[in-house]
Amino acid sequence: MADVVPGRLVVCPTPIGNLKDVTLRVLEVLGSASVVACEDTRRTRVLLDRHGIAAKLVSYHEHNERGRAAELVERMARGEVVALVSDAGMPLVSDPGHVLVGACIAAGVPVEVLPGPSAALVALVASGLPAATWRFAGFLPRKAGELRPVFAREETTVAYESPHRVAASLGVLAELDPSRPVALCRELTKVHEEIVRGTAAELAARYASVEPRGEVVLVIAGAAGVVAGEASPEALDAVRKLVAAGTRPRAAAGVVGDLTGVPANVLYRALTEG
Repeated sequence: MADVVPGRLVVCPTPIGNLKDVTLRVLEVLGSASVVACEDTRRTRVLLDRHGIAAKLVSYHEHNERGRAAELVERMARGEVVALVSDAGMPLVSDPGHVLVGACIAAGVPVEVLPGPSAALVALVASGLPAATWRFAGFLPRKAGELRPVFAREETTVAYESPHRVAASLGVLAELDPSRPVALCRELTKVHEEIVRGTAAELAARYASVEPRGEVVLVIAGAAGVVAGEASPEALDAVRKLVAAGTRPRAAAGVVGDLTGVPANVLYRALTEG
Protein backbone atom coordinates (compact mmCIF):
# COMPACT_ATOMS: atom_id res chain seq x y z
CA MET A 1 0.00 0.00 0.00
CA ALA A 2 1.21 3.52 -0.75
CA ASP A 3 2.16 5.88 2.03
CA VAL A 4 -0.29 8.59 0.98
CA VAL A 5 -1.71 11.18 3.35
CA PRO A 6 -5.55 11.22 3.22
CA GLY A 7 -7.40 14.23 1.89
CA ARG A 8 -5.25 15.20 -1.06
CA LEU A 9 -4.89 15.23 -4.83
CA VAL A 10 -2.09 13.16 -6.38
CA VAL A 11 -1.24 14.01 -9.99
CA CYS A 12 0.00 10.83 -11.67
CA PRO A 13 1.74 10.84 -15.07
CA THR A 14 1.05 7.74 -17.15
CA PRO A 15 2.97 6.10 -20.03
CA ILE A 16 2.98 7.88 -23.38
CA GLY A 17 2.99 4.59 -25.24
CA ASN A 18 4.76 1.69 -23.60
CA LEU A 19 2.74 0.54 -20.60
CA LYS A 20 5.93 -0.51 -18.81
CA ASP A 21 6.95 3.14 -18.51
CA VAL A 22 5.07 3.79 -15.29
CA THR A 23 6.72 4.39 -11.93
CA LEU A 24 6.25 2.24 -8.86
CA ARG A 25 4.94 5.25 -6.94
CA VAL A 26 2.26 5.90 -9.55
CA LEU A 27 1.14 2.27 -9.40
CA GLU A 28 1.00 2.40 -5.60
CA VAL A 29 -1.14 5.54 -5.64
CA LEU A 30 -3.48 4.21 -8.33
CA GLY A 31 -3.98 1.06 -6.29
CA SER A 32 -4.68 2.82 -2.99
CA ALA A 33 -6.51 6.03 -3.97
CA SER A 34 -10.18 6.40 -3.10
CA VAL A 35 -10.92 7.22 -6.73
CA VAL A 36 -8.99 7.75 -9.96
CA ALA A 37 -10.10 10.71 -12.06
CA CYS A 38 -9.21 9.98 -15.66
CA GLU A 39 -9.60 11.58 -19.08
CA ASP A 40 -10.88 8.34 -20.64
CA THR A 41 -11.87 5.53 -18.27
CA ARG A 42 -11.40 2.93 -21.02
CA ARG A 43 -7.78 3.86 -21.65
CA THR A 44 -6.98 4.07 -17.96
CA ARG A 45 -8.57 0.67 -17.38
CA VAL A 46 -6.14 -0.85 -19.93
CA LEU A 47 -3.19 0.45 -17.88
CA LEU A 48 -4.67 -0.73 -14.59
CA ASP A 49 -5.51 -4.18 -15.95
CA ARG A 50 -1.99 -4.51 -17.33
CA HIS A 51 -0.63 -4.07 -13.81
CA GLY A 52 -3.34 -5.96 -11.96
CA ILE A 53 -4.89 -2.95 -10.25
CA ALA A 54 -8.57 -2.69 -9.36
CA ALA A 55 -9.62 0.91 -8.79
CA LYS A 56 -12.75 3.02 -8.85
CA LEU A 57 -12.70 5.33 -11.88
CA VAL A 58 -14.56 8.55 -12.64
CA SER A 59 -14.34 10.53 -15.86
CA TYR A 60 -12.61 13.89 -15.76
CA HIS A 61 -12.21 15.60 -19.13
CA GLU A 62 -12.44 19.00 -20.79
CA HIS A 63 -16.23 18.82 -21.09
CA ASN A 64 -17.04 18.08 -17.44
CA GLU A 65 -14.01 19.28 -15.49
CA ARG A 66 -15.61 22.26 -13.75
CA GLY A 67 -18.51 20.30 -12.33
CA ARG A 68 -16.39 17.26 -11.61
CA ALA A 69 -13.69 19.36 -9.94
CA ALA A 70 -16.15 20.70 -7.38
CA GLU A 71 -17.34 17.16 -6.65
CA LEU A 72 -13.80 15.82 -6.25
CA VAL A 73 -12.72 18.67 -3.99
CA GLU A 74 -15.64 17.88 -1.70
CA ARG A 75 -14.51 14.27 -1.52
CA MET A 76 -10.93 15.28 -0.70
CA ALA A 77 -12.19 17.67 1.96
CA ARG A 78 -13.80 14.63 3.60
CA GLY A 79 -10.43 12.90 3.68
CA GLU A 80 -10.40 10.94 0.43
CA VAL A 81 -7.39 10.60 -1.87
CA VAL A 82 -7.99 11.41 -5.53
CA ALA A 83 -5.49 10.31 -8.17
CA LEU A 84 -5.57 12.36 -11.38
CA VAL A 85 -4.42 10.89 -14.69
CA SER A 86 -4.74 11.83 -18.34
CA ASP A 87 -4.71 9.47 -21.31
CA ALA A 88 -0.92 9.73 -21.55
CA GLY A 89 1.89 11.71 -19.97
CA MET A 90 1.60 14.44 -17.36
CA PRO A 91 -1.89 15.81 -16.63
CA LEU A 92 -2.33 19.56 -17.25
CA VAL A 93 0.35 19.59 -19.99
CA SER A 94 -1.97 20.02 -22.99
CA ASP A 95 -4.42 17.83 -21.05
CA PRO A 96 -7.24 18.44 -18.52
CA GLY A 97 -6.43 19.05 -14.87
CA HIS A 98 -5.78 22.75 -14.45
CA VAL A 99 -9.27 23.43 -13.10
CA LEU A 100 -8.99 20.66 -10.51
CA VAL A 101 -5.54 21.67 -9.30
CA GLY A 102 -6.66 25.29 -9.05
CA ALA A 103 -9.78 24.29 -7.12
CA CYS A 104 -7.67 22.24 -4.68
CA ILE A 105 -5.29 25.13 -4.06
CA ALA A 106 -8.20 27.51 -3.52
CA ALA A 107 -9.79 25.08 -1.05
CA GLY A 108 -6.55 24.40 0.81
CA VAL A 109 -6.43 20.76 -0.31
CA PRO A 110 -2.84 19.45 -0.63
CA VAL A 111 -1.62 18.69 -4.15
CA GLU A 112 1.16 16.17 -4.75
CA VAL A 113 2.71 15.76 -8.20
CA LEU A 114 4.58 12.55 -9.03
CA PRO A 115 7.35 12.55 -11.65
CA GLY A 116 6.99 10.45 -14.76
CA PRO A 117 6.69 10.23 -18.55
CA SER A 118 6.34 13.32 -20.74
CA ALA A 119 6.31 13.27 -24.53
CA ALA A 120 7.70 16.80 -24.63
CA LEU A 121 10.82 15.89 -22.64
CA VAL A 122 11.40 12.63 -24.50
CA ALA A 123 11.18 14.44 -27.84
CA LEU A 124 13.46 17.27 -26.70
CA VAL A 125 16.23 14.88 -25.70
CA ALA A 126 15.77 12.62 -28.75
CA SER A 127 15.90 15.58 -31.14
CA GLY A 128 19.55 16.31 -30.45
CA LEU A 129 18.76 20.05 -30.45
CA PRO A 130 19.95 22.43 -27.69
CA ALA A 131 18.10 21.75 -24.43
CA ALA A 132 19.71 24.27 -22.07
CA THR A 133 16.94 26.77 -22.85
CA TRP A 134 13.68 25.64 -24.38
CA ARG A 135 9.97 26.32 -24.37
CA PHE A 136 6.85 24.21 -24.70
CA ALA A 137 4.27 25.65 -27.08
CA GLY A 138 1.53 23.06 -26.57
CA PHE A 139 -0.45 22.39 -29.74
CA LEU A 140 0.60 24.68 -32.57
CA PRO A 141 -1.92 27.28 -33.78
CA ARG A 142 -3.54 26.72 -37.16
CA LYS A 143 -3.14 30.16 -38.75
CA ALA A 144 0.14 31.11 -40.42
CA GLY A 145 0.05 34.53 -38.77
CA GLU A 146 -0.07 32.90 -35.34
CA LEU A 147 2.60 30.35 -36.22
CA ARG A 148 5.23 32.92 -37.22
CA PRO A 149 5.86 34.35 -33.74
CA VAL A 150 6.10 30.80 -32.36
CA PHE A 151 8.78 29.99 -34.91
CA ALA A 152 10.59 33.28 -34.30
CA ARG A 153 11.53 32.47 -30.72
CA GLU A 154 15.24 32.20 -29.94
CA GLU A 155 15.07 29.07 -27.79
CA THR A 156 14.38 25.51 -28.88
CA THR A 157 10.63 25.01 -29.18
CA VAL A 158 8.77 21.76 -28.45
CA ALA A 159 5.21 21.51 -29.74
CA TYR A 160 2.50 18.95 -30.29
CA GLU A 161 0.95 18.76 -33.76
CA SER A 162 -1.87 16.82 -35.40
CA PRO A 163 -0.62 14.53 -38.19
CA HIS A 164 -2.83 16.21 -40.79
CA ARG A 165 -1.43 19.65 -39.87
CA VAL A 166 2.27 18.72 -40.00
CA ALA A 167 2.74 19.60 -43.67
CA ALA A 168 1.11 23.03 -43.33
CA SER A 169 3.06 23.97 -40.19
CA LEU A 170 6.38 22.82 -41.62
CA GLY A 171 5.55 24.70 -44.81
CA VAL A 172 5.21 27.97 -42.90
CA LEU A 173 8.51 27.36 -41.11
CA ALA A 174 10.25 26.48 -44.38
CA GLU A 175 9.10 29.77 -45.90
CA LEU A 176 10.46 31.71 -42.92
CA ASP A 177 13.72 29.81 -42.44
CA PRO A 178 14.30 26.83 -44.76
CA SER A 179 17.60 25.86 -43.11
CA ARG A 180 16.21 25.74 -39.54
CA PRO A 181 16.98 22.37 -37.86
CA VAL A 182 13.85 20.40 -36.96
CA ALA A 183 13.09 16.97 -35.53
CA LEU A 184 9.78 15.23 -36.01
CA CYS A 185 9.23 12.64 -33.26
CA ARG A 186 6.48 10.14 -33.97
CA GLU A 187 4.92 7.40 -31.84
CA LEU A 188 7.43 7.86 -29.02
CA THR A 189 8.12 4.72 -26.92
CA LYS A 190 5.83 2.66 -29.17
CA VAL A 191 6.67 -0.14 -31.60
CA HIS A 192 6.79 2.22 -34.60
CA GLU A 193 8.73 5.03 -32.92
CA GLU A 194 10.48 7.25 -35.46
CA ILE A 195 12.70 10.33 -35.16
CA VAL A 196 13.18 12.26 -38.40
CA ARG A 197 15.79 15.03 -38.28
CA GLY A 198 16.58 17.59 -40.96
CA THR A 199 16.04 21.16 -42.07
CA ALA A 200 12.63 22.77 -42.22
CA ALA A 201 12.77 22.63 -46.02
CA GLU A 202 13.69 18.94 -46.03
CA LEU A 203 10.94 17.91 -43.62
CA ALA A 204 8.36 20.14 -45.33
CA ALA A 205 9.14 18.42 -48.63
CA ARG A 206 9.05 14.97 -47.04
CA TYR A 207 5.60 15.42 -45.49
CA ALA A 208 4.05 17.52 -48.26
CA SER A 209 2.51 14.40 -49.80
CA VAL A 210 2.92 11.78 -47.05
CA GLU A 211 1.06 12.38 -43.79
CA PRO A 212 2.81 10.98 -40.71
CA ARG A 213 0.81 8.53 -38.62
CA GLY A 214 0.21 8.55 -34.90
CA GLU A 215 1.21 10.99 -32.17
CA VAL A 216 3.59 13.72 -33.37
CA VAL A 217 5.91 16.04 -31.45
CA LEU A 218 7.90 18.71 -33.31
CA VAL A 219 11.16 20.04 -31.91
CA ILE A 220 12.37 23.21 -33.62
CA ALA A 221 15.73 24.89 -33.18
CA GLY A 222 15.69 28.50 -32.02
CA ALA A 223 15.70 31.35 -34.51
CA ALA A 224 19.16 32.86 -34.96
CA GLY A 225 19.78 36.43 -33.92
CA VAL A 226 16.64 37.06 -31.90
CA VAL A 227 18.34 37.33 -28.50
CA ALA A 228 21.23 39.46 -29.61
CA GLY A 229 19.45 42.56 -28.37
CA GLU A 230 19.12 43.83 -31.92
CA ALA A 231 16.05 44.35 -34.07
CA SER A 232 16.20 42.86 -37.54
CA PRO A 233 15.99 45.39 -40.40
CA GLU A 234 12.72 43.82 -41.57
CA ALA A 235 11.09 44.06 -38.14
CA LEU A 236 12.25 47.64 -37.61
CA ASP A 237 11.01 48.63 -41.06
CA ALA A 238 7.58 47.20 -40.20
CA VAL A 239 7.48 49.27 -37.01
CA ARG A 240 8.38 52.42 -38.93
CA LYS A 241 5.64 51.80 -41.46
CA LEU A 242 3.06 51.40 -38.70
CA VAL A 243 4.22 54.61 -37.04
CA ALA A 244 4.08 56.43 -40.37
CA ALA A 245 0.50 55.22 -40.73
CA GLY A 246 -0.41 56.80 -37.41
CA THR A 247 0.21 54.04 -34.85
CA ARG A 248 1.88 55.08 -31.59
CA PRO A 249 5.50 53.86 -31.41
CA ARG A 250 5.07 51.59 -28.38
CA ALA A 251 1.92 50.05 -29.81
CA ALA A 252 3.63 49.51 -33.16
CA ALA A 253 6.59 47.85 -31.47
CA GLY A 254 4.23 45.60 -29.54
CA VAL A 255 2.35 44.49 -32.65
CA VAL A 256 5.49 43.71 -34.63
CA GLY A 257 7.02 42.03 -31.58
CA ASP A 258 4.03 39.68 -31.31
CA LEU A 259 4.31 38.77 -34.99
CA THR A 260 8.07 38.31 -35.17
CA GLY A 261 9.16 37.26 -31.69
CA VAL A 262 11.56 40.20 -31.42
CA PRO A 263 11.12 41.78 -27.95
CA ALA A 264 8.94 44.90 -28.17
CA ASN A 265 11.34 46.90 -25.99
CA VAL A 266 14.21 46.10 -28.41
CA LEU A 267 12.13 47.35 -31.34
CA TYR A 268 11.05 50.49 -29.49
CA ARG A 269 14.60 51.30 -28.44
CA ALA A 270 15.89 50.79 -31.98
CA LEU A 271 13.15 53.05 -33.30
CA THR A 272 13.72 55.89 -30.85
CA GLU A 273 17.51 55.71 -30.79
CA GLY A 274 18.03 55.18 -34.50
